Amino acid sequence: VIGVVIGKTDVRGFPDRKNIGSERYTFSFTIRDSPTYFINVSSWGREEYIRSLSESFRVGDCVTIENPLLQSKEAEREEKFNPATPSCYKLLLSENHSVVKTSPCYETDTKLLSLLHLPVKDPQDYYSLGDITANGQSLDGRVLNVLAAVMSVSQ
Repeated sequence: VIGVVIGKTDVRGFPDRKNIGSERYTFSFTIRDSPTYFINVSSWGREEYIRSLSESFRVGDCVTIENPLLQSKEAEREEKFNPATPSCYKLLLSENHSVVKTSPCYETDTKLLSLLHLPVKDPQDYYSLGDITANGQSLDGRVLNVLAAVMSVSQ
């Protein structure tokens, strides 16, 4: 699978239920290879492997993923912590079988670079900041999608 990384989580550690007293580490990222299709990728494993893999690329990099495991996603659980994707699958990376290689997008496919700036949600599924301000009380407790642009950054 070849795609551009459009999102990435931080590395997190969790107690390993199988090996009491040790931890397993994880991080996830989302790759896109067309305007319509993008998929979440997760990796679990030893701290050294996960940290090394996470540090090997960043958002905006093009990656080639070899030998991922394909798994059906549990929509309720998966999309709490990862972006909602149009696929009913996710990719899992295994330390022993999978490989992630990075390459500059211009060497891989210049079309991938343009995918970095496309929203992942339906354009009709956003609220404007004005709508939120005007209807704040009626929207209380709802999960909203907001599309915004940063106008300036200062101290």
